Amino acid sequence: MSGSLSIGGKGYGSGNALVIAEIGTGHGGSLAKAKELAAAAAESGADCAKFQCVFADEIIHPNTGFVPLPGGPTALYDRFLELEEDEDFYGEIKASVEALGLLFLCTPFGLRSARLLRRLGCLAMKVASPELNHFPLLDEMASYGLPIILSGGVSTLSDIDRALRRFAGGQTRGGKAPGVALLHCVTAYPAPASDYNLRLLRSLGALLGLPVGVSDHSLDPVLVPALSIAAGGSIVEKHICLSRDDPGLDDPIALPPADFAEMTRRVRLAQSMDAAELIEGLSDEFGMAAVESTLGDGVKRLAPSEAANYHRTNRSIHAMRDIEAGEAFDAENLAILRTEKVLRPGLDPELLPRLIGRRAARDIPSGEGVEWADLGGRVT
Repeated sequence: MSGSLSIGGKGYGSGNALVIAEIGTGHGGSLAKAKELAAAAAESGADCAKFQCVFADEIIHPNTGFVPLPGGPTALYDRFLELEEDEDFYGEIKASVEALGLLFLCTPFGLRSARLLRRLGCLAMKVASPELNHFPLLDEMASYGLPIILSGGVSTLSDIDRALRRFAGGQTRGGKAPGVALLHCVTAYPAPASDYNLRLLRSLGALLGLPVGVSDHSLDPVLVPALSIAAGGSIVEKHICLSRDDPGLDDPIALPPADFAEMTRRVRLAQSMDAAELIEGLSDEFGMAAVESTLGDGVKRLAPSEAANYHRTNRSIHAMRDIEAGEAFDAENLAILRTEKVLRPGLDPELLPRLIGRRAARDIPSGEGVEWADLGGRVT
């Protein structure tokens, strides 16, 4: 593990892991439930309660259709609309979380939500895996000068490197990116423990010069979180719920409070143990084969359970409305969105500035990704 992450004057690193209770949108728009979940996180020993600031238009197109989620196929755009809340809602949650002595962390998905969180005075921000290539959002967040935690699910090493450059003045490999940490993640719900390849943590920390950890979507409360500490991690993020039968988008793969408390206890215990001793103990508990498959070979690659999501859960350039052949591309008819399963993926978000002012070479239906074949000449 390389270095530590300082948030609000408190440092997290070797011997002092940051445990993040991911509440996300599990509150369902209820302040009372948000506060109950935050209290459960505090009672379970978490250091941080993390939420998601959702505005549907920042994430996906209305034509996205149904998305396979842990609770079954979901009309996700409509669900996101139902989860939209105003600044006062997040302000009250933040006050409640901080009154419990926890760090308040929240994930923005676009400029509107990032600026809302900035106005609230957040001490740090989180970048979700699908937004690792949402470069306008990363540039906005970098301008705040806050500690940033990035998740690196469904990504290559090159994807991670490009994202980190937005926060490090172009210096990542061989250099230091102050105030940034990286969470290794597998973008599958649930994710098999055998896909986690935790030996990668120490390599990523050394290569990038960053504190590293894991954002865990596996179902077991102990194996991946505790083993990640032995593998060099210093941050553990895992979903928390009141019950796996609750209707939250991630509740079926989240930990109820008793399980989250057990996870936290085992993470704290892992911090006090020698890595070899910890791996031996976990091998006795889970079997050597399970531990070895979870540790993996340490080579960065897309995990089998997430490979099909590449170019789909990540961001690409999409048409916000029907665009006719010959029409000029502009900031109103293009957006950087997640593709998901129904629509076609578009070009890389980094190319958006080059598209502005070009004409469409053919009709592009609303929601579809903009491809190379869609690009015509420049407006004269």
